[in-house]
Amino acid sequence: MRLALSAALAAAGLATSVLVPGALAAPLPEAPNCPVFPASSVWNKPVHRLPVRKDSAAIVNAIGAGQYVHADFGSGVWDGGPIGIPVTVVDGSQPTSFVDFYYGDESDPGPYPIPPDVEIEGGPDADGDRHAIIVESDSCTLYELFDLHPAWEAGSGAIWNLRSNQLRPLGWTSADAAGLPILAGLARYDEVASGVIDHALRFTVRRSRRAYIYPARHFASSSTDRRLPPMGLRLRLRTNFPVLSFPPQARVVLRALKRYGMIVADNGSSWYISGVPDPGWDNDQLHTLHRVKGSDFRVVDTSKLRP
Repeated sequence: MRLALSAALAAAGLATSVLVPGALAAPLPEAPNCPVFPASSVWNKPVHRLPVRKDSAAIVNAIGAGQYVHADFGSGVWDGGPIGIPVTVVDGSQPTSFVDFYYGDESDPGPYPIPPDVEIEGGPDADGDRHAIIVESDSCTLYELFDLHPAWEAGSGAIWNLRSNQLRPLGWTSADAAGLPILAGLARYDEVASGVIDHALRFTVRRSRRAYIYPARHFASSSTDRRLPPMGLRLRLRTNFPVLSFPPQARVVLRALKRYGMIVADNGSSWYISGVPDPGWDNDQLHTLHRVKGSDFRVVDTSKLRP
């Protein structure tokens, strides 16, 4: 039914972002019985009708109003590894291991079901964040690790129940600087192929503030400059942005950015949107997102999204 409605709207020249609010994000194809958090999750709530914050322009300028959006995901290999943050799905028979954490006081001790061939962001020999995301499909448990290395060692780790909206303790990081789940905010090819992304996306900023707002639980900055974004801040694409001039894959991403927006989740390059690598991505189509500027976004007031 959802695909039929999407097709009808597209044929009429209308954006699919007018779909019914509170949609359930599509499950992973490899774990079809597991939600990617409940429909009531803050990630799955639309923000296109929420008011724009008075400090929106100042924050957008601080992030980079003249800079361009970048899809930090795609197909093929870049610098020796996949383009994006990969997801590994295992079942309940996967043996578990304990992990030696650098930030052990803010990490879930586990154990973690890490297979020997677990996929790591950037590839097994990569530098950088080296995120690993593992979904255990029998229990619908999400395991996320930052800076994972063999043996097993990692910077931090977090365990999530995909059927629950429970957040990290206040002040705790996760595998992400904001203390948020990474999987919830990734653009996935299977969603784009279906025609709809039903959740907010994760993105990074070059500089953030020493603050966090719901649903984030952790900051990663020493700056108190109020023009800088706190972790957890949510932005959406302006209502009148012309998405129909973009190719199909980029169009689905842009419609999601209009309806669900994107959440500040980590420090990095500004306006970099995260996703899962997949051979189905058309990198040329994704590169057209460079036509979207920071000035095309608005900071929304999400205070009414708090439970």
